[in-house]
Amino acid sequence: MIWVVTGPPGVGKSTLVSKVVLRLKSAGVIVGGCTTAERRSKGVRVGFEVRDLTTGAVGELATATGRLGPRVGRYRVNLNDLSRVGAAGLLRAASSSELIVVDEVGPMELVSPEFRKAVMACVGSGRPMLAVIHERLDDDVLNELRSRADTTVSLTVESRDKAAEELSEAVLRTVGSREAG
Repeated sequence: MIWVVTGPPGVGKSTLVSKVVLRLKSAGVIVGGCTTAERRSKGVRVGFEVRDLTTGAVGELATATGRLGPRVGRYRVNLNDLSRVGAAGLLRAASSSELIVVDEVGPMELVSPEFRKAVMACVGSGRPMLAVIHERLDDDVLNELRSRADTTVSLTVESRDKAAEELSEAVLRTVGSREAG
């Protein structure tokens, strides 16, 4: 089962995933994969970090002040950290998690061959997967995720609160729960 979340920038896709992950972990579900988050300094976005949900390892996904790595917009992507933390976290999740989470598969992540391969390994693993994908980008990996998705959630400001609850319930029905009851 693959759930795909998409929507415009700033609508709350990552917040939705965070809520779902928290709910599932509290229910005893083994969640792995990776998430990304903004890095800010004095209220200004200066880059992004990538976090392995299993190990807690954090790396630099991209920075506005970097001099190395492919440029995506005003940022330079840190291919080493994206591979070491992001791709490694996805590969670990593909073999040992009950739910694979990837937030997100977007322009920065897709410049990494290792990350692309790791996403495809997750898709091929047969394990349940929750993926945030870029809304309009045309790419083979994204097109594969779109075509393999069992459910696609196109998030809006109006739907985001209800969507978190519905998605959590759907995933729990699929992977089960070990909550003491």
